[in-house]
Amino acid sequence: MSGSGIVYLVGAGPGNPGLFTIRGKQCLEKADVVVYDRLVSSSILKYAPAEAELVYVGKAASDHTLPQEEINRLLVERAQQGKTVVRLKGGDPFVFGRGGEEALYLKERGVRFEVVPGITSAVAVPAYAGIPVTHRDMTSSFAVVTGHERPGKETSSIQWEQLASGIGTLVFLMGVENLSNIVHNLLAHGRDGETPCAVIRWGTLPEQEVVTGVLNDIENKVEEANLRPPAILVVGEVVRLRNELMWFENRPLFGKRIVVTRSREQASRLSSLIEELGGQAIEIPTIKIVPNDDMSLLHRSFEAIENYQWLIFTSINGVKIFFEEMAKARKDIRDLKGLEIAAIGPATAQALRDRGLLVDVIPEEFRAEGLNDVLKSRIRPGSRVLLPRARGARDVLPEVLRECGAEVTEIGLYEAVAEQIGPEELQFLSGDRIDAITFTSSSTVKNFVKMLGEGNLKEAVRSAKVVCIGPVTAATAEEMGMRVDKVASQYTIPGLVQALTEVFEEG
Repeated sequence: MSGSGIVYLVGAGPGNPGLFTIRGKQCLEKADVVVYDRLVSSSILKYAPAEAELVYVGKAASDHTLPQEEINRLLVERAQQGKTVVRLKGGDPFVFGRGGEEALYLKERGVRFEVVPGITSAVAVPAYAGIPVTHRDMTSSFAVVTGHERPGKETSSIQWEQLASGIGTLVFLMGVENLSNIVHNLLAHGRDGETPCAVIRWGTLPEQEVVTGVLNDIENKVEEANLRPPAILVVGEVVRLRNELMWFENRPLFGKRIVVTRSREQASRLSSLIEELGGQAIEIPTIKIVPNDDMSLLHRSFEAIENYQWLIFTSINGVKIFFEEMAKARKDIRDLKGLEIAAIGPATAQALRDRGLLVDVIPEEFRAEGLNDVLKSRIRPGSRVLLPRARGARDVLPEVLRECGAEVTEIGLYEAVAEQIGPEELQFLSGDRIDAITFTSSSTVKNFVKMLGEGNLKEAVRSAKVVCIGPVTAATAEEMGMRVDKVASQYTIPGLVQALTEVFEEG
């Protein structure tokens, strides 16, 4: 085998990033070069190293950004340079993905390769539409057929007579452009015109659309719905099960485009919960967490930590940076022995538990006011309190602590600065393309307004629901001129997601 490089022929699955395989992810994470097709999710591409070369070959019907011959040569060239190459394809590389052709080309030129199967859309997309491709009471056979074959070919590679009469379920991949030809051939070769059909567009994704009918009327129904590629066609009695087995489209946030304004580091949990309920999370971070350059005051507090009685955390960011700096100062949790620890919110408390610490106080109300109410009965005059938190945070908490007679050492660990918004994100926020915008702090609100500007803000929130994690955030949104549609009753990320589902249920 020539060179020390290798090519991984990886199936990216049907589109939903949750259906990408573990082995595929492992290959992407060590890639030097990624050669990818049009239908590969941007979320999957994020697994590639930041320094990896990404080569888009954008293959669509009748539109190849790079001819197949050039793709083959590119794979060999990069591998012979000693690089790890991932050839990333939608679906499975060996199911109408030309993976067999590429593998042979690599083999003939002495290039090492590995095939990583992907979940094929032939099975996954019908499943997400509530259609099993087999069912023992209906059919025990199914066939996967290319939908790209053009009408007018002198000799068809498809055995229409056997397909029409001998196979229970037929799945045509990328068959919308040739729908008329497919229907004509099936009817001409004996398939009953009343056979149920489904055309599924953007299957497994929040944009999924499904049109059902029978062979005799499916063309008209697809035309009326203006359904366009990418889509697959399913033909067979199993389509009748859709009304009973439809699950994906029944989820409470299905099809909703929801903007997540948290920082990139913290957006994943909210995005995951939205996607679990069928929504599409659009991450447009408005804040970036920037640790302070000068941590000398914090390091001095480590040296005098035995003089404090209380340690209070108000955010996960504060916990993370505090313990990172403790490690730099060669300190650990043993130095915190004897301190009483308080946290605002269950997520902040969990971040402390993850580091082996018990939390003495967690208020029922997850904001500074709630912690104040609890601490008033616990803080003794003269108690020394260490309060590491964001610079510029509200003064409510330290003021109440001082009213209780506490001596407060407030240390700014980080600042939440505004992110920059790109032209694509700005365009997405206009034109009624989003259904909801979520805010998790006053900083996300203020920076969102700053990023967009007044004119763009009005356009973005004109038809979108505005949902806030708590009353303080909601008050800030209203001060900035927004209409707040829903405030979470529990000031947590799950509480925010619950508020999202309620706001759409209420209409």
